[in-house]
Amino acid sequence: MTPTELKRYLEQVVQRSLKLSVMIWGAPGIGKSSIVAQVAEARSLEFVDVRLSQLAPTDLRGLPVAEDGISKWYPPEFLPHQGAGILFLDELNMAPPAMQGVAQQLVLDRRVGSYRVPEGWFVWAAGNRKEDRAAVFEMPAPLANRFLHLQVEADFESCKAHALEAGIDEQILAFLSFRSSLLHKLEPQSVAWCSPRTWMMASQLHRAQLDIAAAVGQGAAAEFAAFRKLYSELPNVAAIFADSKAQIAFPTEPSVRYATTIALAVRAADVRQAANAFHWLVRVASPEWVQLFAADLFRSFRKKGLMAELVELMQQDEALQAFFQDFQSLTTA
Repeated sequence: MTPTELKRYLEQVVQRSLKLSVMIWGAPGIGKSSIVAQVAEARSLEFVDVRLSQLAPTDLRGLPVAEDGISKWYPPEFLPHQGAGILFLDELNMAPPAMQGVAQQLVLDRRVGSYRVPEGWFVWAAGNRKEDRAAVFEMPAPLANRFLHLQVEADFESCKAHALEAGIDEQILAFLSFRSSLLHKLEPQSVAWCSPRTWMMASQLHRAQLDIAAAVGQGAAAEFAAFRKLYSELPNVAAIFADSKAQIAFPTEPSVRYATTIALAVRAADVRQAANAFHWLVRVASPEWVQLFAADLFRSFRKKGLMAELVELMQQDEALQAFFQDFQSLTTA
């Protein structure tokens, strides 16, 4: 499933209060832990992220303390003791077998030693696959059988939605729109490689005018450098925002077309500029480019808190209203 589908699935698990243990499988860097954190935030739940690979069995079970001649286990402070939330056991299969054995008690019995998981808490976990060069241990069959298993893959549309909300650099986003195959690409011979996580890192490096190769590797960085040169060929975006009837042609090069639609969607500062960009695109471009612009504009305006104004404008502008009705039917079909 895609990250967006995973988020919807997990939200349903929470909404229906299914206290079933969930194991999320996927490659490194595609946002497994951040998706779980987003679900917790959206549902006003606490979120406790426990990296099992960094713990010893006693760290999870707690320490024995003598009381009246009896040894009692004092649980660690990082485990939840009240309220409601998600206890997330990250990097589960990177933990050694002894650690997984202790985790099995937490997953199966919702307890370990003298500690019990509070009733309002979900117990979920995540892990990487062997084919992703992750240093993982085989998960014992009894432990695996206690989980629901969800497989998540990198998906550009899901990543784009999150990236726009997180304020990714416009040029990075335009490049990935054009070269979406580089969103997640494991390079066996390189320690730096492309993933949604490293592209967000690359966005920070690019804004600081630093080489992004340290985040995504030399190959992707070289392609991005070549793509950046195309920005000199972008139409006059400011003129389009000022006048939808501006006599400006739509670029012919596909990479520049992607850069143009992203620039219009991300740079539109108000509904007037958005409307002018829309009317210009309808006049000079084919429908698929207008649809791409619309999808990105929605995401950008949600982040800017301008959706209410955009909806009001759509009700006043017949062309906008007709298009977005058709667009909505296409995206929900």
